[in-house]
Amino acid sequence: MSTRRQFLRRTGLATAALALPLGPASRPGSPLRTPLRTPPAAAPLLPAPGRAPGEDFWEDVAARYETTDRITNLEGGYWGMMAAPVLDAFQRHTARVNRENSFYARTQFNRDAEAVRERVAALLDVAPGEIAFSRNATEALQALIGQYNRLETGETVMYADLDYPAMQHAMNALAARRRAEVATLVIPEPAESAGQIVDAYAEAFDAHPRTRLLLVTHANNKTGLIHPVGDITALARARGIDVIVDAAHSWGHVPFDVAGFGADYVGMNLHKWMGAPLGIGAMYIRAAGLAAIDRAHGDTGSLDAIDSRLHTGTTNFATTLTVNDALDFQQSVGFENKYARVRHLRDLWVREARTMDGVDILTPDDPDLVGAITSFRLHGRTSGEENRALVRTLAEEYGIFTVARTGIAGGDCIRVTPALYNLPPDLEKLVAALRDLAAKRG
Repeated sequence: MSTRRQFLRRTGLATAALALPLGPASRPGSPLRTPLRTPPAAAPLLPAPGRAPGEDFWEDVAARYETTDRITNLEGGYWGMMAAPVLDAFQRHTARVNRENSFYARTQFNRDAEAVRERVAALLDVAPGEIAFSRNATEALQALIGQYNRLETGETVMYADLDYPAMQHAMNALAARRRAEVATLVIPEPAESAGQIVDAYAEAFDAHPRTRLLLVTHANNKTGLIHPVGDITALARARGIDVIVDAAHSWGHVPFDVAGFGADYVGMNLHKWMGAPLGIGAMYIRAAGLAAIDRAHGDTGSLDAIDSRLHTGTTNFATTLTVNDALDFQQSVGFENKYARVRHLRDLWVREARTMDGVDILTPDDPDLVGAITSFRLHGRTSGEENRALVRTLAEEYGIFTVARTGIAGGDCIRVTPALYNLPPDLEKLVAALRDLAAKRG
């Protein structure tokens, strides 16, 4: 399992004492409705090394996001809002692409995109030739699963109840095409330790000795539980099982170490917690594992090139170009600072909710097993209809936006995901709503 120190060393973010690259707080033509507060020119936003950023710093960071005043948004897990400087850059890149059109696309874009790939690979501590950009993690993972060629008739593919539905469907389809079996396992709810999660996989492997391919999610989208992927992968590889890791909610959210996963295949997003424009993800294939993934759609390109494994067609060039600007912003905040912040926001509401009768919290408090995302349900209310109704109640009566999640063995639930644009009063608002709902229920 990757340690936080390893994560910092790999991403080069052990120190983030950089002023945010924000420029003027507001200017004529700015898309922001309200002025942004400019940091004092003579002082960095971040505190002295060894001291955690204070609330003033986080208020400055939150001010870099233009949020709706229609509702309090605690559903930051769908995709990441672009910060103001990233949005400005995206608009500039869009204007350039539109202005220069095919001349730019055919003469310069590939070089620019390759530079972005090299930067992403360097931050992930992998080779550029092991990364291919996709439109999202789902597309990357569908390619990895659908083109996996080592599965034989009668062997088994395996996934858990907490894995993403589209990836479960892809595993089912692969098994059907190859006349293989499908095995599923249920993750303990709430998991008490990393060891308990690993034990669940070990028992599943014992029960299905012909397992060839495992899908495992790092930070899952249903309850927010973080799986000890490195430990699970080590257990799987010892049994000859290949592992595909769904890391859609990982990079920029929690300590993320691709090498520490020990897996040959990873799908991830850049438009969620990295804050790049909507429509960009990435596929990682370790060079040694490339042969097990067929080329896409009969591609005749090099067997040794990852780009032959994923075809997206024409994509939004400006989105790819803006990845650099998103990385600049995230690094200026500091990934470790960000992780601590969103976890703090999560703890503000979870700590209070745990004291309420009838409110079930579905993740533990172990910092290795949870980040910003945590789901809850009102005790005994496990149906989709009940949880969708509660989402409507939170929105219509309390002005709080959340989302219902389904497919968990223990029943449906409601996911809460604070982001950098949220401040403590947003979570206090949720606590008050839950307290009121629990009292009415009791």
